[in-house]
Amino acid sequence: MSTCPFHPFSAEYLADPYPTFASVREETPAFYSDELDMWVVTRYRDASMVMSDTEQFSASNSQDPLLPFCPEAGKVLAEGFGYTPVMTNLDPPEHARIRRHNMTAFSTRRVANLEPVIREIATNLLDDMLAEDRFDWVAGLAYPLPINVIFELVGFPSSDADMVKGWGGDRLTIMFGHPDESEQLRVAQNMAALWQYCSEHVQRRKVDRADDFTSALLDIRDADHEAISETEITSVVMGLGIAGHETTTNLLANAMRLLAEHPDQWAEVCADPSLIPNAVEEALRFDSSVNAWRRKARTDIDLGEGAVIPEGARVLVLLGSSNRDAAEFDDPDRFDIHRSGARRHLSFGKGIHYCLGAPLARLEARLAFEELIRRAPDLRLDDQQLDYPPIISFRGPRQLWLTRNRQDTP
Repeated sequence: MSTCPFHPFSAEYLADPYPTFASVREETPAFYSDELDMWVVTRYRDASMVMSDTEQFSASNSQDPLLPFCPEAGKVLAEGFGYTPVMTNLDPPEHARIRRHNMTAFSTRRVANLEPVIREIATNLLDDMLAEDRFDWVAGLAYPLPINVIFELVGFPSSDADMVKGWGGDRLTIMFGHPDESEQLRVAQNMAALWQYCSEHVQRRKVDRADDFTSALLDIRDADHEAISETEITSVVMGLGIAGHETTTNLLANAMRLLAEHPDQWAEVCADPSLIPNAVEEALRFDSSVNAWRRKARTDIDLGEGAVIPEGARVLVLLGSSNRDAAEFDDPDRFDIHRSGARRHLSFGKGIHYCLGAPLARLEARLAFEELIRRAPDLRLDDQQLDYPPIISFRGPRQLWLTRNRQDTP
């Protein structure tokens, strides 16, 4: 069995996993991690195959907790958490049914209609944030923008944003981290509260429809009760309410950090906003907001070089490593907003589970940076030690302090 030194909860790894990625990717296409009890896939070609091949790999474990729940937490969830697999952790053929209805509700029209809303939210946040010469980009925009957009999309009251964000962030800890038993219990209680909140929202929308994603799914159910259940609708709404903003928060934070660390490229973007879309794609490739995801092997899989993933094994796909694979990207450790083919990154997944919210995330990032460069081309990265949450799949700094040098502003 192939093994490699791999400690994904170490301070060194959390601060910068890319040296580890380079080391393991060079040594083997896949290896077994004792710490995680998972096989870890390192290279672009194999990661692409694992993420898209539903016959050889199941997505059913993609949102399972890394650790078994303690009895107290398990009891809370059994009694108050009714989530059912949908989308990211559902396999064919049921996945196709749920995705089809979600795509109908999450229409191109609905996303396009959000553009003026996103721009207005971003404008208001930037005006408040840029009133100071030194500010936290995450607290000022990267966190509130996506959550307010998702609330607008699903129909949650904006006044509940901090409460729901707290519940959702806790859920990531228990799914992708190593919480102790006391923390497991607290997280389980919050997950039950989040489920109750989403369930009550769906019930309200049953009698009081609006032009939002939740109402659109209920309209589909009204037309055909076999199409999608209320529990599935609640599960979709809850998942969107978490993943729909957490990953975009990380994207905005990582992209801003990278541009600030490369002032020459930041100056280019400020001079030519048409560069923003590819700069966002390059940020997704260079430091992915989702740098690992999970699958389960349905059969023995030989990846070559002695790496054979056994049937039934849990698999961790290192998307961040794959996005820096020199076999796919030239000079992959160089951040380059002009990179051709940056969009080939795997940060939104691949195949039937490709992220449904990718167009919305790209739109939010483009609009946020368009509005930012109009107001503050003089941004600089402040001296700081970045802090990242101790989870294996989602990556973005908890804070990102920026400063302005206003005398440089025309």
